[in-house]
Amino acid sequence: MLDSLPCPKQFINTVSGSHMRISSGLRSCTNVVQVAPPFMLDGRSVTLIDTPGFDDTTKSDTEILRMIALFLTETYQHGKKLAGVIYIHRISDFRMGGISTRNFRMFRELCGDSTLKNVIILTNMWGQVGTDVGEARERELASDDLFFKPVLEKGAQMLRHDHTLESAQAIIKRLLDNNPLVLQIQREIVDEKKDILQTSAGTELNKELLAEMERHRKEMIDLQDEWQAAMNAKDEETRREIEAEAKKLQKEMSRIEAESKNLANNFQKEKADLEQRLKDMDAEAKKEQQRLQEQYLNQMEELENQRRADADQSRERQEEYSRQIADLQRRRSGGGFFASLGRAIDSLFGIH
Repeated sequence: MLDSLPCPKQFINTVSGSHMRISSGLRSCTNVVQVAPPFMLDGRSVTLIDTPGFDDTTKSDTEILRMIALFLTETYQHGKKLAGVIYIHRISDFRMGGISTRNFRMFRELCGDSTLKNVIILTNMWGQVGTDVGEARERELASDDLFFKPVLEKGAQMLRHDHTLESAQAIIKRLLDNNPLVLQIQREIVDEKKDILQTSAGTELNKELLAEMERHRKEMIDLQDEWQAAMNAKDEETRREIEAEAKKLQKEMSRIEAESKNLANNFQKEKADLEQRLKDMDAEAKKEQQRLQEQYLNQMEELENQRRADADQSRERQEEYSRQIADLQRRRSGGGFFASLGRAIDSLFGIH
């Protein structure tokens, strides 16, 4: 699940019963890969994964791409496939600005056109606008070539979420009815053995970085002309202001250059490091498995004994026992491979 500006954790918490923390400020809702505890829906176990978007306020776009690519490629290499992908867009936005457009462009490059039948564009925040306004924006998003029209024509669906459990469950069921998919970036890195810079997403991001660098170069030339004019006019105040601005611009250019290099150089090293961390975590988990299994069985036995002893108690009391047992079973699973992978990526990027 990749987000635009709205926070996908609200959707995840609603449908899964999770308690992911939701940001209340201007910082991004998600700057790490997070895995919700699995839950049952129509007899099937569902695990929802929340990934950062390319609008993050704390991480660079190259970090976000490497983080998402690592998670997706490791998932695919371990035989785990996704049922679908949800892209969230809030209908309350006055317009789909440059950040959202760029975010969605990167989303398309990650997924690839062949997977769009497994993609849902989810609009939320309908309560923040009038019905007429929301529906007009929905029609524009669906009919404009700059927005969602191209992906809708290739099989993606655009659905509304009204923040109810029923609405969220209906959306997840749509994805569960699909065959598992392989995303474009998974196929490119794992099957085609491409470096991350050679992938469609990597190419798109590097193109944006180069375009940004070119804009800054032109700005630097303009500043140099202004600096020379200030020198000729012996305008010391203006000269100092221009020099300070040039220093800031040079720092930004150095950052962009470093990002481009890091995208290529860091990914393979991080991938090898991630695989080792997963092996270490798996070894530690096996050491604890017997103890945890024994603890789980003891807790289950205690709850079952209490439920049988209180067989004559009210229906509400019996339902409470059933809820506690179900909660214990869910906590015991801990998210399995996906959760372990999420924790390994968090530690790799220095997130605790």
